[in-house]
Amino acid sequence: VKNTGSLNWPLNWPLPREASDGIIYQDKEEVVLWMNTVGPYHNRQETYKYFSLPFCVGSKKSISHYHETLGEALQGVELEFSGLDIKFKDDVMPATYCEIDLDKEKRDAFVYAIKNHYWYQMYIDDLPIWGIVGEADENGEDYYLWTYKKLEIGFNGNRIVDVNLTSEGKVKLVPNTKIQMSYSVKWKKSDVKFEDRFDKYLDPSFFQHRIHWFSIFNSFMMVIFLVGLVSMILMRTLRKDYARYSKEEEMDDMDRDLGDEYGWKQVHGDVFRPSSHPLIFSSLVGSGCQIFAVSLIVIIVAMIEDLYTERGSMLSTAIFVYAATSPVNGYFGGSLYARQGGRRWIKQMFIGAFLIPAMVCGTAFFINFIAIYYHASRAIPFGTMVAVCCICFFVILPLNLVGTILGRNLSGQPNFPCRVNAVPRPIPEKKWFMEPAVIVCLGGILPFGSIFIEMYFIFTSFWAYKIYYVYGFMMLVLVILCIVTVCVTIVCTYFLLNAEDYRWQWTSFLSAASTAIYVYMYSFYYYFFKTKMYGLFQTSFYFGYMAVFSTALGIMCGAIGYMGTSAFVRKIYTNVKID
Repeated sequence: VKNTGSLNWPLNWPLPREASDGIIYQDKEEVVLWMNTVGPYHNRQETYKYFSLPFCVGSKKSISHYHETLGEALQGVELEFSGLDIKFKDDVMPATYCEIDLDKEKRDAFVYAIKNHYWYQMYIDDLPIWGIVGEADENGEDYYLWTYKKLEIGFNGNRIVDVNLTSEGKVKLVPNTKIQMSYSVKWKKSDVKFEDRFDKYLDPSFFQHRIHWFSIFNSFMMVIFLVGLVSMILMRTLRKDYARYSKEEEMDDMDRDLGDEYGWKQVHGDVFRPSSHPLIFSSLVGSGCQIFAVSLIVIIVAMIEDLYTERGSMLSTAIFVYAATSPVNGYFGGSLYARQGGRRWIKQMFIGAFLIPAMVCGTAFFINFIAIYYHASRAIPFGTMVAVCCICFFVILPLNLVGTILGRNLSGQPNFPCRVNAVPRPIPEKKWFMEPAVIVCLGGILPFGSIFIEMYFIFTSFWAYKIYYVYGFMMLVLVILCIVTVCVTIVCTYFLLNAEDYRWQWTSFLSAASTAIYVYMYSFYYYFFKTKMYGLFQTSFYFGYMAVFSTALGIMCGAIGYMGTSAFVRKIYTNVKID
């Protein structure tokens, strides 16, 4: 009886680092087997140190290299030396490397792990390997531990390109017995190129399925249809509006019927009035612009560099890019706040700089308390927390200040095409479906419809055992989302202004941001119907980080919707004659 855990398990536990460099070995050189984490199969984020289970350690004590990045620390990577003696191209016959003295407490720990389908992860030359702890018999009365690790390592020249683990040696767990743990190593020549060694962990049949292609095509057709519809309706409608307004301009005061004056021109004196709560509004818009810049840059880097092959590199890259793009936040948030007449610009800068980091860190620290209670490897070390806080205070804040100063000086002047009236115009009664609250609720449906298939693939790669690598799809979906969001918010804003309601700033932002509500609702469906997650730790981890993801997506969509709508509003009021 044997159990194989390698090629057939494309799990997306933290992936290896330095894959692009790798290690060039000499014959007989030490090859380190790192033990990483162990945890339940259905709860991917609930991981513990490998030796938190009463496994024993090999006799070899020397360690030649070890790496850990900020991304690895945040993802709970816990590399510990296995103690196994492995040398490059040197076969090892089956040999015992340690012995477990199985008392009742240790047996109970193994039984609990087997009942919850615990898997463990190891690394050889940054290549991940997975194995199962043990299994129960059909009746669930007797439990067995896999005691023999049979390693087959493929090499091409002087580099390791393939690792397979076969678990054998099923031993029944009986208290007060001794269990011997053994291993063997078989080296074999492989034709796999070093740069292609991660291809076996990918799942093209899942990500490049016809449904995925069809969803992209479907969204793309929706974009063409929507852009055409918006262009046709707005161009025809606006042309009629311009013609009507021009005709009214030529009439004498006696000929003009006061009852005929209606539409978006009537609110020209209020449309560029500062939004309510301009400080928080400009901070949200600035943060949304930064999130968009980060998303765009990280996707492009992932397409070029294949970040999925490097352990923790996606998270490290995202943190670095977020810090580096802080001037974007300051520029757009600071300039918008200045145009709206804001005077407390230092307060706005602080809120804009710390809005997203405070949300992410607050959620992470809350989940961290649960991880510490569970003694999980996901618990963020204190040193890593300090490092993240230092990045916020010494990198993000100064760069945000630079962006704010540039924004206020370069584009902080309110050069509106219409003069703002001193007294706000009363907003007339209108149909219920033209109310801002209704527009906000309906505005997110189409943007969500354009991305929800991709959401399934992204969720599956993060919460289940798939490695997301089709970043070209993600780039297309991001472009489609931006176009759909801008089109929908422009239409919503046009109808709102036509109803002589000039409160378009928050309406355009929130109608686009409401996409986040639909994404979060979809995450509930995904949790209950597409996964087998359980327990307080995994549930809090899932819904906590899904709330962060949805909120960040909503802020980004809101900023995109507002920026597009702002350009549209400025354009239509520039082209009409106003007394």
